[in-house]
Amino acid sequence: MKKNCNTHIGVNLKTLLRKDRQAKTGKNYVGVLSRDVECDEFLYDEHFTFIEMPPKPPVKHNPKVFDGKRISITRRDDGTYRPNFKPMHIGGRLTLSRYVYEVYMELCEGLSGLIEEV
Repeated sequence: MKKNCNTHIGVNLKTLLRKDRQAKTGKNYVGVLSRDVECDEFLYDEHFTFIEMPPKPPVKHNPKVFDGKRISITRRDDGTYRPNFKPMHIGGRLTLSRYVYEVYMELCEGLSGLIEEV
């Protein structure tokens, strides 16, 4: 057997889980395990407490830097910008030329604070 293998046999473990009443077989939990009793003597009861941590919120990739009526502009992880067209509904008072003009105006508005003119 390997020396200092960090195995604790016969311990009392108190779990503080967020959703489950008891730890489920095969399920991994993310949290902090702490030892409740200092080991000064050879014979003592080992008490540990495991506290499950709340899940981390997902990291949002490509956040919106502009959100208009016709387009949105997102910033990629490498710092580049990407215009994204929203669904186009042409009909009624909206004509193709009016739609193109509104997209042009939103592009100018959305990119004006992001790109410097030379």
